[in-house]
Amino acid sequence: MPPPPPPLGRARRRAAQAFDEALDDDELVAARAALAQGRWQNSRSLLVRTGDDWDRRGHRITVLAREPSCAAWARDWLLADPGSGDGAVLLALAQVRRALRGKEKPAPAREACHRAAAVLPADPTPWLGLLLLECARGAEGDAVRVFEQIRSRYADHHHAHHLVVAWLAERRVEAGPDPLHEVYDFANWSAEQAPADSPLAILPVIAHAERYRALAAAGHERADPAASGHWVGRRARQVMKAAFDWWLEWEQEDHPRRLIDLNFLAHAKVCEGRGAEAAALFHRIGDKVTPVPWSYPDRDPLTAFRTARAAALGTG
Repeated sequence: MPPPPPPLGRARRRAAQAFDEALDDDELVAARAALAQGRWQNSRSLLVRTGDDWDRRGHRITVLAREPSCAAWARDWLLADPGSGDGAVLLALAQVRRALRGKEKPAPAREACHRAAAVLPADPTPWLGLLLLECARGAEGDAVRVFEQIRSRYADHHHAHHLVVAWLAERRVEAGPDPLHEVYDFANWSAEQAPADSPLAILPVIAHAERYRALAAAGHERADPAASGHWVGRRARQVMKAAFDWWLEWEQEDHPRRLIDLNFLAHAKVCEGRGAEAAALFHRIGDKVTPVPWSYPDRDPLTAFRTARAAALGTG
């Protein structure tokens, strides 16, 4: 059953409140709440415990950086501890978020990322901040260069690969559907290069969804994803099957961003019409819905998720 059209007004605002970028990271939720009250010491302790688990570190810092007062409290942190690499990275990502919201110019955010990278040369997280900025505002060569900096530090960086897929999906959209589009090549190559147990195995599904978003926004695909042929062709079926088979064998229950992958995979199975497989994924997701890809292309994501889940689980 396809999700209904998105409601307007307050329903959209209520839906926004249902999403939490911290996902199921309770330690992160607690540190973020403390940071909102000016207690940055909790964030410092959290990042020390995180260590060089780069995917988890990137996830935690990007979520903390979204806290509106993060930049101010990170500056207080650096006043108290001027040599703190964690404080420098958090401030840099907070400035990136401010730049993306139009609250400050991109140049200071770029400089802050480079300063943090100089303090912590092995850490891919300052470069993740730059990639967020370059994918949104930079030139093509800048995004590629920054991505390579991340891969040289951590080749399987989950968030970075997702950003590049979303960025590539926008290219040459005016030409319409193209089964040989570069976003598919990149996703397939990345999945093949990664270790067998890497969640980058799901990346071809991410690429399929992101390309659908771009095509639908340009009017080249139907706005109802479940009614779009984008999800039922031979190539699409192969991608979905390979990703679901990987999940059955290698499910990464401890990966900090696994719920994003599960939401993408459940959405794909719904669009493909594979209700039983979608149901298994909805059981794992629980109520941890992510805005993407249920919002594609401009739908109310909470309504789309709940409708799809109810249909798959037979609770509607």
